[in-house]
Amino acid sequence: MAQFYPLQVNEVYHDTDSAVVIGFDVPIELRNEFAYHAGQYINIRTWINGEEVRRTYSLCSAPKDQRWRIGVKVLPDGVFSNYAFHQLKPGDTLDVMPPMGKFFSPLNPQQKKHYIAFAAGSGITPILAIITETLYIEPASTFTLVYGNKTKADMMFKEELEALKNCYMQRFMLIPLFSREKVEMPLNEGRINASKCAALSKQVVPLNADEYFICGPSDMITEVKDFLLEQQIPESRIHFELFTSINAQPRTAATQVATSATDNHAITLQLDGHVFHFSMSGNGTSILDAALQQGINAPYACKGGVCSTCRAKLLKGKVNMDANFALEPDEVEAGFILTCQSHPVSDEVSVDYDVK
Repeated sequence: MAQFYPLQVNEVYHDTDSAVVIGFDVPIELRNEFAYHAGQYINIRTWINGEEVRRTYSLCSAPKDQRWRIGVKVLPDGVFSNYAFHQLKPGDTLDVMPPMGKFFSPLNPQQKKHYIAFAAGSGITPILAIITETLYIEPASTFTLVYGNKTKADMMFKEELEALKNCYMQRFMLIPLFSREKVEMPLNEGRINASKCAALSKQVVPLNADEYFICGPSDMITEVKDFLLEQQIPESRIHFELFTSINAQPRTAATQVATSATDNHAITLQLDGHVFHFSMSGNGTSILDAALQQGINAPYACKGGVCSTCRAKLLKGKVNMDANFALEPDEVEAGFILTCQSHPVSDEVSVDYDVK
């Protein structure tokens, strides 16, 4: 199981009036453990006002640069984002898990591909890393980025994107969109949605590519993905990363009674070579939360079905999974579940966190 490591913060700067970039010092002895693909994320843990806080953030630096940086957009009620923006400073320490995630495509210097990415707001963070690494590793490949923000002032990594444009003038195209600011070209106004994709494809650049990356809120991802599928783009070439979790409908007692074989479920949980046994009721509590209530140090981060940190193999029994925005269809077919979203249905359920 992945574990947290205390890493010292070596860089903190405000990229916009509502976003902060944070860098970490990864010791030489942990460099292999923290090796990553462009597009992957890290889980962060700290304590704020006496409460444990865990968050997931994508790395925004390319692996070639040997830097570990994240970009954090401040949310009005965001506990960690406000702490990071207003209080975090170089020299502070945060607990960090090694990078994970599948939001990437293998790179090959011999490849000649065209990539298109759609990013909205802070969804630019993994996309920036992917673009930077791809253009460096694949000298014959090209990249088009459609990047949506409310205003120009909200654009994260504006200077780094401009630097990429200057470095790869013939290979990188940036198409900015602004939903709350008038600009010279009306085509650059509005949100990233199906109609905007159609207009861009007709008037600016055909949206034909070998690989597609989409990162941002759920409604944007759904619209763009559906648009691409309607253009007969194979789903296998479309990669997406959800940056705002869709809240699953809460499980009611009536639903639980209808789907559970019993109100008392025997759970067997394997973690780090140890086996734990406990019972849980069918009151809507997830297997993860029940394990945490037992004092078991089960892995988790987002608790929204997005990051897959709580992924485990279902060895025995049946569960209902409320939401899944992280597991691939073949993983579900193989019996993997997100324990933060899974509720026992059968009398006995056995899960294994150690199976990869």
